[in-house]
Amino acid sequence: MIAELAPAVLMNAYARGIFPMADDDLEIMWFCPDPRAVIKLDRFRTSSTLSQLYRQGRFEITIDREFEAVMRHCAHRPDGTWISQEIIDAYTRLHELGTAHSVEAWQGGNLAGGLYGVAVGGVFCGESMFHRVRDASKVALVYLVERMIAGGFVLLDIQFMTDHLKQFGAELIPQGEYLNCLSAALELRCRFADQ
Repeated sequence: MIAELAPAVLMNAYARGIFPMADDDLEIMWFCPDPRAVIKLDRFRTSSTLSQLYRQGRFEITIDREFEAVMRHCAHRPDGTWISQEIIDAYTRLHELGTAHSVEAWQGGNLAGGLYGVAVGGVFCGESMFHRVRDASKVALVYLVERMIAGGFVLLDIQFMTDHLKQFGAELIPQGEYLNCLSAALELRCRFADQ
């Protein structure tokens, strides 16, 4: 693992609203978007169709069972990826330390979709999601938010806005507002998974 992605460096960066991504040449770049895309948990919304699908239990949902596999699926994009091997190694180390987490959606014993991110105080910084079966990543997201609320989290940081996430109540907020929210959330002691 390269030194700039050591666990302490990464966690200090997240505590300041900064996160890494690899560019096309696999160089590590650091970002703090302005505006920032977030989902405030008290404003999270789902369609009635997705809520019904979630309740039907078509997918088995697990936490932290296949963290690295989720990352590798997220990295497998035809249009390129910011998830280099160095990023995978660094976040797998954060996972081993109990700070990075994955949510997996399974169907028929196969990994159908999932997401991963980093928990820092009362914020979960969502890094990426993928699906191999329709709606699997959406169901994983609903489970994530449910788990976050139960654990005392207040904010899901999605970093950049996408049309896909707008439907869940994602909004853009100025960098200063995000950093204020982050500062307050760092004081919270939240529980992501049963320990």
